[in-house]
Amino acid sequence: MALDEYALEELGLAPRWVRKGAAAAVESVAVEAVSVGTGVASHVTEVAPSAEAAVARAGVPPQVEAPAPARAPQREPGAASPPDEARRAAPSEAKRAQPDADEPPPFTEDDFAWFDSVAEPVLPQDIDAPARAPRDDIATLDWDALAERVKSCERCRLCEKRTNTVFGVGDREADWMLIGEAPGENEDRQGEPFVGQAGKLLDNMLHALTLARGENVYIANVIKCRPPGNRNPEPDEVARCEPYLQRQVALVKPKIIVALGRFAAQSLLKTDGSIASLRGRVHEYEGVPVIVTYHPAYLLRSLHDKSKAWADLCLARDTWRKAAGGES
Repeated sequence: MALDEYALEELGLAPRWVRKGAAAAVESVAVEAVSVGTGVASHVTEVAPSAEAAVARAGVPPQVEAPAPARAPQREPGAASPPDEARRAAPSEAKRAQPDADEPPPFTEDDFAWFDSVAEPVLPQDIDAPARAPRDDIATLDWDALAERVKSCERCRLCEKRTNTVFGVGDREADWMLIGEAPGENEDRQGEPFVGQAGKLLDNMLHALTLARGENVYIANVIKCRPPGNRNPEPDEVARCEPYLQRQVALVKPKIIVALGRFAAQSLLKTDGSIASLRGRVHEYEGVPVIVTYHPAYLLRSLHDKSKAWADLCLARDTWRKAAGGES
């Protein structure tokens, strides 16, 4: 609606029907009506005759039905007059009809459609999904299923550079269980724990106890894959691989465990103590007595500690006899 038409509508003077020739005269009268700020009552009584005179001057028969003069409404002191209200309302109405270019358009349903495509937040436990916590069914696996699970394991990044997993070897119903730390280069190549010179020394140690590999002895490692460069396994690698060892211990049901080396002892006993502080005492893992001694590879470099290793093996034998009920 044009400004002049809006003003006449507010004043009650809008024509019901105007011929084309009278449109210009009516617009000039409307502008004059809007410009008046005060004296509404007297102005209203004069607008109608002025409009008729303008139409007469234009040579157009008057077709506008002028309403009866309206009484000026009572208003409180200080209140805005109707023309003031008309001037304020008209720009607001025009602004609603034609919004300013700088004003943002109103929101629609499509403005919020991007919420639907927002990805779910990534939680800390969802990072590195293949290396998550152990599957609950590991504790229910038999020997064959457990060996297959280890063979295809991708629970940590050690799987990326291994040649073979090193599951374990020996008597699966043995009284003695020997546990090392992690496979070395030879073990990774052959898929069997304690091979090479360290393996030969271990066989000699077992022979001194009237034992033999595969005869009442089972040998395994804390970690089933070789760490690059034979480095020590990381704590998270131990945590992801330990359920396999726990299941092996549960299946073998040994009467004595011998931890070979500092890392194996610290991993089994959940301690950072030195091997010197752990030797000479009986510890426990999964309810089984544990004796700590040196790793065969260390003994190859430190021949003077072989006597200490022999003392550890004798302690293990005595502990085993007690656990076996005095049987030799």
